[in-house]
Amino acid sequence: MSKIIGLDGLTVAEVNQELANGAKFIVFLYCFSIVILTFKRSSNIYFIKSDDKTLKKSLKFTLISLFFGWWGIPWGIIYTIQSLLTNFRGGKDVTPQVMSALRQP
Repeated sequence: MSKIIGLDGLTVAEVNQELANGAKFIVFLYCFSIVILTFKRSSNIYFIKSDDKTLKKSLKFTLISLFFGWWGIPWGIIYTIQSLLTNFRGGKDVTPQVMSALRQP
């Protein structure tokens, strides 16, 4: 599993309380291209509390896609648009997968 950013200093009880209040585990997409090769990746997992916004956290990945993603033909353009849409919508919610992985011994 990827590194989870935003859990520092929180107890299990506090994390569960935040999740009950609407917190989520989110990843952001980005892509970069080198002429004919395009790579689509996801960020580390971010723990987003219910009262936090994702725009600031997604900005770095959005900018990477904007400047370096669209160069590859044809996948660069396609992956860049997918990454931008996902990030502008708040990222990809991976809370069920994270919770499932955390419950396993």
